[in-house]
Amino acid sequence: MKTNFRTILLVSLNLTLLGSEHAMAQTITDDAHRALVSALEDERHAEAVYGAVIARFGDVRPFSNIIEAERRHQDQLVALFHAYSLPVPINGYQSGAIPSPIAPSTLNAACEMAVDAEIANRDLYDRTLLPAVISYPDITAVMTRLRDASEQNHLPAFRRCGGRR
Repeated sequence: MKTNFRTILLVSLNLTLLGSEHAMAQTITDDAHRALVSALEDERHAEAVYGAVIARFGDVRPFSNIIEAERRHQDQLVALFHAYSLPVPINGYQSGAIPSPIAPSTLNAACEMAVDAEIANRDLYDRTLLPAVISYPDITAVMTRLRDASEQNHLPAFRRCGGRR
């Protein structure tokens, strides 16, 4: 009985080690890595811009809701950096390396700017980022969700606040 338990324990330990070796051996192409960096930078930029709008106009919707979504998007991307044992780039907005954006002078103009930004975000995912990660199902799934959030949630909310349909 002890031999069987010991054998099972050793086999289990070996499988665990093989599994972590496989995870550590998981590689990513330079293009896919650049796509992850670009996606993270874009989500950080959106947070900084929407934060500037909130700083200027107060805790206004939809900016106050969508800034939280942008932070969750970053968390999902950072998790992918960790999954592939990649260093997470420093947030230039937090470090001061990138100057804080300036909000437009009116809330309506901020909404219009956000509509354009969300369209650009969706197009960035469709044209550049998703094609670069197509062979990575986990990264593709996350990026597809982020693109869909821009198109299906953020864009309609900003169109409503800016009066555009």
